[in-house]
Amino acid sequence: MKNYDIKKIRKEMEKAQDAKRFEHTLGVAYTAAALAMCNQTDSEKALVAGLLHDCAKCIRNEKKISICEKHHIPISDIERQNPFLLHAKAGRYIARKKFQIHDDDILNAILYHTTGRPEMSELEKIIYIADYIEPGRKHADNLAKIRKLAFQDLDAALLVILNNILDYLHSIDSPIDPMTQKTYDYYKKEI
Repeated sequence: MKNYDIKKIRKEMEKAQDAKRFEHTLGVAYTAAALAMCNQTDSEKALVAGLLHDCAKCIRNEKKISICEKHHIPISDIERQNPFLLHAKAGRYIARKKFQIHDDDILNAILYHTTGRPEMSELEKIIYIADYIEPGRKHADNLAKIRKLAFQDLDAALLVILNNILDYLHSIDSPIDPMTQKTYDYYKKEI
């Protein structure tokens, strides 16, 4: 098992993010670690993925595009029109290069924390869910019920969250990443 320098990662995130984003990051990291412990999986990996999931969030949109283009990371039409969506792809790259994270599960948890994907690993589900239910989140529908469900059944919580996100995006007529819809369809059939 690799020991990660949690203190160093935390300090770097505090420097790289504004105060509100850093509070969110800490909320996701500790929620992810708790969910990992509850599901008897690696809480250190969950903590690292939680700390790094938004490592590219506060980077300017032009820089996110530049990172992706320079390193041959595909950019979809939706992402090009809404470059803030690239923070997961750019974040995966930064986690690997700057923080020397080579664990594919952590890197994929960062990459898919906004869209999800079919056949997510347990860690990927944990980060996706923790991002939605962390203590600083206030505005999601049925948040108390979803938080309780997350500690009882990751898959059921994941499906409810995906449904809520798709409903919300439809209600504001926002573009939807096709991967989010694929993820929802996959888990709706599986569960």
